[in-house]
Amino acid sequence: MRLLRSTDLALRFLMRLAVAGETTPTTREVAASMEVPYTHAAKVVAELQHLGLLEARRGRGGGLSLTEKGRKASVGGLVRTFEGEGDVVECEGATPCPLNAACRLRGALRRAQEAFFASLDPIKIEDIVADPTGPVLLGISRRV
Repeated sequence: MRLLRSTDLALRFLMRLAVAGETTPTTREVAASMEVPYTHAAKVVAELQHLGLLEARRGRGGGLSLTEKGRKASVGGLVRTFEGEGDVVECEGATPCPLNAACRLRGALRRAQEAFFASLDPIKIEDIVADPTGPVLLGISRRV
């Protein structure tokens, strides 16, 4: 399974903010440290803020900070939210699959997708920034 770019950015933003400590980097600063376009980052930050996983403050002294909900957020839940509950394969649409009525593959792929999500459910954001990841994230951020 391949994650959407927005899912990847959401996870990386939350990881970066989980190790920020008292600092409150801006969206632009985090985007630059991750070498991603600001416009993409801004959309992801807006969604994470809407979900209550981070706070974004504007103006002097503003920046991004992870909420307690964000720190305890399930990686599986976050991936589900950003990826959606759609099927792995497109069985309907402009040219529907002729096997659609009798296909066993669609169900098998759906179960595999759910197993993927379920394996991520117990993992929290705070878990994935434990050593050695946290110090590496901080080192990357300081170079910018």
